[in-house]
Amino acid sequence: MTEEAGARQASQQFEERAALLLTLRQAGLRDLSVLRAIEATPREAFAPYRFRDLANRNLSLPIGCGQTMSRPVELARRLEALKIGRGHRVLEVGAGSGYGAAALAQLASEVISLERFETLAIEASRRLKAHGAANAKAIFADGLDPPRELGRFDRIIVQASVGAAPAALIQMLTPGGALLFARREHAQAGARAKERLIKLDRNEDGELRETDLGPCRLGPAIPGLAQAL
Repeated sequence: MTEEAGARQASQQFEERAALLLTLRQAGLRDLSVLRAIEATPREAFAPYRFRDLANRNLSLPIGCGQTMSRPVELARRLEALKIGRGHRVLEVGAGSGYGAAALAQLASEVISLERFETLAIEASRRLKAHGAANAKAIFADGLDPPRELGRFDRIIVQASVGAAPAALIQMLTPGGALLFARREHAQAGARAKERLIKLDRNEDGELRETDLGPCRLGPAIPGLAQAL
């Protein structure tokens, strides 16, 4: 690529990212720290090469292993709901492409992202390193039953839907911490299950308070490690 072509590409990506930020604001996102995190995280660096021209649009994108990157608006809403502080340790369940972990790394002191597909975990780790997200790492592990040696976390985000809040994740939540996940409701045969975004806040006495943040759309979480990929 010539220097001139590189400059044109950089200018185009800047304009596309500015348009994406405008889309987020129009969707009601107001948390400046979240908007800055999205702005500082180039989605095209985490998208499959064949979809990079679509990376800065508000679209979900396939990433392999039957998984997708969430629409930026949906990811930003989840990050805004978590109210992540600079001193927080964050656990993400479902690393996917690594984009969510990279955005989280702009907000928190440390991010551990778990992925049940080894191929995705390896690629996410590579992309995070290339992006320079030194405070984030992707690990091949079962996010619904994480290794206990990871310790406890101030914020936990599940990038998938479950029938109920995973007990193993609740146990890893610090007092004053918050867990965000999608609850999958029962559906009639042939119908898509409805999902609600749920936030669990743990107070200093260990008690949990649940808040329903409304409908959402995430794929179902699957327990265990993927055997083939």
